[in-house]
Amino acid sequence: MADELKLLQKIFDMMEYAYPALQQFPKSEKFALVTDIKHSMDVLLERCIEAQKKYYKKTTLQDMDVEILKLRTYVRLSHKLGFLPMKKYEVWSGMLVEMGKMLGGWLKTVNGQPASHRD
Repeated sequence: MADELKLLQKIFDMMEYAYPALQQFPKSEKFALVTDIKHSMDVLLERCIEAQKKYYKKTTLQDMDVEILKLRTYVRLSHKLGFLPMKKYEVWSGMLVEMGKMLGGWLKTVNGQPASHRD
């Protein structure tokens, strides 16, 4: 349960980091890419909360995995289009990679496999 709470906190921290970064996007993207990114973060947060509360977690965790991938793609696109500076891209991407690793461990636990210890 502690790992699940850590992942929820990581998502929350990522959202706190992302919102100011999204405010710097051009006005033309406020109702397009920014909206997509915010929606993706909201879905990720919702799925994490749902997974903590559900008895059968596997499908919800797989949905979270897909959402992290979508969000990583949006962040990469934002950087490629010049809306997200390199430093912010690196920090945000790092957060998403870390969340993906934590989620992978949670999925292994749910699937009955012991989570491997990372170096």
